[in-house]
Amino acid sequence: MFEHNPICQMLGIKYPIFQGGMAWIGTAELASAVSNAGGLGLIGAGHMPPDALRAEIQKVKGWTDKPFGVNVMLMSPFVKEVMQVVLEERVPVITTGAGNPGEYVPALKEIGSKVIPVVASVALARRLERTGVDAVIAEGTESGGHIGEITTMALLPQVVDALHVPVIGAGGIGDARGMAAAFALGAQAIQMGSRFVLSTECIAHPNYKNAVLKAKDRSTVVTGRSLGHPARVLHNKLSRKYEEMEAAGASHEELEQLGVGSLHR
Repeated sequence: MFEHNPICQMLGIKYPIFQGGMAWIGTAELASAVSNAGGLGLIGAGHMPPDALRAEIQKVKGWTDKPFGVNVMLMSPFVKEVMQVVLEERVPVITTGAGNPGEYVPALKEIGSKVIPVVASVALARRLERTGVDAVIAEGTESGGHIGEITTMALLPQVVDALHVPVIGAGGIGDARGMAAAFALGAQAIQMGSRFVLSTECIAHPNYKNAVLKAKDRSTVVTGRSLGHPARVLHNKLSRKYEEMEAAGASHEELEQLGVGSLHR
């Protein structure tokens, strides 16, 4: 069905479906399962130390012979070391967020890795295309985790029209209807994150999985705007505490500490 799809041909995958690289819960178990099923599984590097990331990559290599990738958060304090790890491990696909991967593109392309950054605006998409990336993920504000301000429906067709490389649609997509809508807007593939939280292979705490399952249209809030890093999260006791601390002027370090390990509690 998708044998002529540009993303499937580029990456060697069966279905044009990416599993979003979710920090803390986008582990080797989930990434390898998605890749084995024909999609593109992604390890979420987040703030993972380099040695821990290498271990996850090697697990994936042991569990699948299919293409997989690593999502690298460019504002991670370990980003240079993380990039060295993915280069040494010759990871087939690198997706990036929270920054411009331009300085790493030549080295990654030299070893044959495909570089696919997440973008939240047309301007950023154009800028990153000029660095030589292979595709972009246009992610709307409906997405979970770190977000931009433009909706998927508004962002996706504008990015498609502005670029020459393929575009993957993301943000608020959770089923075949969302995928069809993204393709109608010009996407060549889609990325889903929250949808995969409910999978058996995801290590998120059962209580969190149940909260995601029960979530409705008004069950999320956006925190972190005062810090310049807005993120969409479930509206619960933790997010209310975060909002209170943010309103009271808590430091970035204090807010980060509040959220550490919360998905496993």
